[in-house]
Amino acid sequence: MNNFQKMGGVSAMIEAATFVVGIGLAVSLLAPYQMGDLDPAQKAAFLVDNQTVMYLWNNIIYLVFGVFLVVLALALYDRLKDSSPALVQIATVYGLIWASLMFASGMVFNIGLDTVVDLFSTDPDQAATVWLAVGSVWDGLGGGNEIVGGLWVLLLSWAALRGGGLPRALNYLGLLIGVAGIITIVPAVEVLGFVFGLGSIVWFVWLGIVMLRSSPTTAAA
Repeated sequence: MNNFQKMGGVSAMIEAATFVVGIGLAVSLLAPYQMGDLDPAQKAAFLVDNQTVMYLWNNIIYLVFGVFLVVLALALYDRLKDSSPALVQIATVYGLIWASLMFASGMVFNIGLDTVVDLFSTDPDQAATVWLAVGSVWDGLGGGNEIVGGLWVLLLSWAALRGGGLPRALNYLGLLIGVAGIITIVPAVEVLGFVFGLGSIVWFVWLGIVMLRSSPTTAAA
């Protein structure tokens, strides 16, 4: 179990890194797309002009994140299953669903971007229409709201708070992040997505350190 816990700890650190890279690129090189008020035609043109960076960004925040989320979810299940088995089982299902959504979103984006790039040189208007449809699916699967990720973090933190296995302060942070993620389902408070994203960086790093350094019993103490 010790080696599996270390794998989970490394995975948590990688998850934090994907958030850092994703947010960093979103507010720098990809800021015109992520935070600008572009119409569909302008978005399609931006994608064509920046396709390499967009591919890199997408693959990191969705596909790499999904790969290591599976490892982390199962390592946390192994760590917490004895103290609160039913709750941890439910949480783990949400963790694996979240990973599945990340894979689906990443693959939809990659295929959609290929289609837009191929169309843009001959029919920019059709390329914009295609991306309008693909972008809605991509956003809905992978980040338009954070309810699934929020449920995973919330339930894990609740289970660890009840049964031990992780530091209590980390669990309280997880509860806060989880609630913020769930509330993003309400369009008027989507700003809480930033709370979920930035808070998750801290949570993943802290979780990674705990899993790399301590046993469940020691961490709870």
